[in-house]
Amino acid sequence: MSVLIEVDRLTKSFGPFIAVDDISFSLKRGEVLGFLGPNGAGKTTTMRMITGFLSPTKGNISVCGHDVSEYPIEIKEKIGYVPEGAPLYGEMTVMNFLKFIANIRKIPKNKINDSIHNVIKKLGLELVLYQQVETLSKGYKRRVGLSQAIIHDPDVLILDEPTDGLDPNQKHEVRKLIKEMASTKAIIISTHILEEVDAVCTRAMIIAKGRMIVDKSPKDLLIGSPEGASLDDVFRTLTIGNPGDNL
Repeated sequence: MSVLIEVDRLTKSFGPFIAVDDISFSLKRGEVLGFLGPNGAGKTTTMRMITGFLSPTKGNISVCGHDVSEYPIEIKEKIGYVPEGAPLYGEMTVMNFLKFIANIRKIPKNKINDSIHNVIKKLGLELVLYQQVETLSKGYKRRVGLSQAIIHDPDVLILDEPTDGLDPNQKHEVRKLIKEMASTKAIIISTHILEEVDAVCTRAMIIAKGRMIVDKSPKDLLIGSPEGASLDDVFRTLTIGNPGDNL
């Protein structure tokens, strides 16, 4: 498996506040990394730096072999990103939004229709194609946000709370989609839902106060824990009372 994301001693400061503190990791094609931590731990800030939307104070990031700071356009072409809240153009219909994104992503004209049809089918958007985005339910807005992230079939997916606002059936479908795509991509998922990590992730990284506490498989996190302990128990043990605790 080829390495698609390399993060080396990444640090981000906002004045005296250190949001991300000397984090290093790499992610290979076929891996799904669950990014866990208390609110304000540095998860979203790290994702914004990997996608090139925020510059690091120190450290280096490489995506698909390109340095993020030197090749910002090239790495964005390789990434699909669902930011926190998944902001959209509310006045557009879903179909017009997808056509707009396909053009922005420079999908060849002879492939645009197939690309749009593919995401419509994968995310179940058939019933809302001609509705304005601002009139959609929170769940459908989240699906539209996911559709723009995968329409160009990127090598890297960065998903900030991808199932936020979805009902149980929709969460199941999104997790199923992530698992289907996982073999051909490197995927980072920020989530506070531990069952999501267990369901779709090959690795679980816990950070608190900007520092990495642990980076293991979900199963390995439970090794050495009391019998019957859950991922939720392990998460609380590692973050509450930890020197890096940010609660």
